[in-house]
Amino acid sequence: MRFVTKETEKEYTKFLENHERCNFQQSLEWGRVKTSWIKEVVLAEDEKKKIIGSVCVWIRKIPIFGNIMYASRGPVCDIHNEEVLKQLTEGVRELGKKYKAFVFRMEPDVRKDDKEFREIVEKIGFKVKDDAKDFRDEIQPRFVFKLDIKGKTEDEILQNCHSKTRYNIRLAARKGVVIKEGKREDLKEFHKIMVETGERDGFLIRSLEYFEKMYDELAPKHMKLLMAYYEDKPISGIIPIMYGKTTWYLYGASSNSHRNLMPNYLLQWEMIKEAIKNKCDVYDFRGVSGVVDENHPQYGLYRFKKGFGAEFTEFIGEIYLPFKPLRYKLYKFSEKTFRRLRAFKNKISHKK
Repeated sequence: MRFVTKETEKEYTKFLENHERCNFQQSLEWGRVKTSWIKEVVLAEDEKKKIIGSVCVWIRKIPIFGNIMYASRGPVCDIHNEEVLKQLTEGVRELGKKYKAFVFRMEPDVRKDDKEFREIVEKIGFKVKDDAKDFRDEIQPRFVFKLDIKGKTEDEILQNCHSKTRYNIRLAARKGVVIKEGKREDLKEFHKIMVETGERDGFLIRSLEYFEKMYDELAPKHMKLLMAYYEDKPISGIIPIMYGKTTWYLYGASSNSHRNLMPNYLLQWEMIKEAIKNKCDVYDFRGVSGVVDENHPQYGLYRFKKGFGAEFTEFIGEIYLPFKPLRYKLYKFSEKTFRRLRAFKNKISHKK
């Protein structure tokens, strides 16, 4: 076990980009976007000092409680290799002592039904949180839609879409919606539409500066901005992230105007085609609610993503190492209360 240093950053990035479990949220570039966190990378290695596993850990001070440690979508390794996971956990515990943290939390993109992984992590000291259903219950979405595009053609993917989805893709093109790749300066228009989306759907949005920071760190290799135009005016946009063999749909924004033209369908289809062109294995639509009910307020998002033929996937959720259990228990209570208050505030603001 060792930690990444300035001298070994390129070695780590190469390992990450070529691993089948690569995730952009474990990258150094994404870490630089998250400026309020300290970043450390734990590496597991074989007898020849070759990297065989990693986990990028973020550390931040929480007022009153102390330092919290978090890994978004780690670890990157053979998740059924107990010895590798032990090495990584050893490094995490060492960081916990170094930063005097009260907990380490991780949200791996491991399926809920993976009993072998669950048994291993519980054996080496992790606890598994099993009660999340909504977007706000965890930091990363527990429920996602993943589209398998490995070795498939555009026609094969399109034929696997729901008939209504195919119709809406063609409708947007027929009605004159045009998709263009944006540049950094186009983030201003994207952000305006994002603000409009947030006000309509009642969620908080990132600042323009945040998106500009993303662009500076990730574009053009790992990030794109696609904008939909109608009569030369921007009406919607998406930000996908490409890393390793996966493309993630990370952010989307749509104007209240011309929604009947279905620009979001055409945007997604253009990005899926780009992912196919780049020989990706997966197009990840990211989060949906775990409550599959037509009366649920987020059911429309579920239906939209499902329409592209993607697979509904449930991850194991949060696993954690409580270094100071009582303090962590108090923190969880305060965190849950804060999220409820924020959701209530957003709901009231939205009604106004």
